[in-house]
Amino acid sequence: SIIGAPMTYGQPFVGTDDGPQLLREKGLRTMLTQLGWRVEDMPDLDFDNLINNHNSNNSMEDPPNARNCILVGQGSQLLADTVEAKLSQGRFPLIVGGDHSIGIGSLCGILRVRPDTGIIWVDAHADLNTPDTSTSGNFHGMPLGLLMNSSPDSKEGYDFSKLPGFEFLDNQGPRIAPEQLVYVGLRDVDPSERLWIRQLGIKAFTMTDIDHLGIGKVMDLALAHLKGRPLHLSWDIDSVDPLLAPATGTKVRGGLTYREAHFVAEFVAQSGDLASAEIVEVNPTLSSDDGANETVELGLQVITSFMGKSII
Repeated sequence: SIIGAPMTYGQPFVGTDDGPQLLREKGLRTMLTQLGWRVEDMPDLDFDNLINNHNSNNSMEDPPNARNCILVGQGSQLLADTVEAKLSQGRFPLIVGGDHSIGIGSLCGILRVRPDTGIIWVDAHADLNTPDTSTSGNFHGMPLGLLMNSSPDSKEGYDFSKLPGFEFLDNQGPRIAPEQLVYVGLRDVDPSERLWIRQLGIKAFTMTDIDHLGIGKVMDLALAHLKGRPLHLSWDIDSVDPLLAPATGTKVRGGLTYREAHFVAEFVAQSGDLASAEIVEVNPTLSSDDGANETVELGLQVITSFMGKSII
């Protein structure tokens, strides 16, 4: 099931909500059908209705350092319920964002059905902040931090009672154990995130590791760490070098090459364990038309690679 999640409230730029439409217009459904998938292409989730209701019914201000808190929280609940329903029907959820705050809803829905899921987070950034540690207050940098079952300072997960809109996660929402997570492609990590990764023992492969070991060895180690688990692949397009994917909001030089990106996707597909996936942070407004087209095309190619396309 293609689930369009045009979320833009988790970061400061307009345009990430165009991602699902652009990928569809470039032939996403046809490409998946040609790979042998029976495709259910759902209408995009209606996040605009959330903001209309919010503006008319709610005067509550955001908590400190938690921008658009109610909108992101309610959007996460809508996505979580949708993903949970599709998994319960035996479908493969392909979630198309939208900014990376959709990872909150995606993971909640997945973990309700498959709590032992292994998560491969392909991203330039660790997204391991919370409102207590974030320097920006943008939720696209917080999905893993919010859902982690512990922190260096506490054996308990984040207290969602502090976040209006996230009541659905208060006390009993699903959580991620550090051993369920593997990072691939990190190169811009905040000091507090670095501390979490080290103290919690999260498996993390930075671009330095990829340079040293090669992408093949990195992926061998990543999949070995998650062996025996169903896999969720969360792919931020900014994991790829901005020379190849310029239409995204948090560009960092020195990312994955074209072939490294395809290898990651192909290798996960070949494992036979991929059970859900998402792609995020395509934003055509942040580049020229040519740059936007190149980024969308690369996104499509990555999707088809992790959905089973191979050279032979």
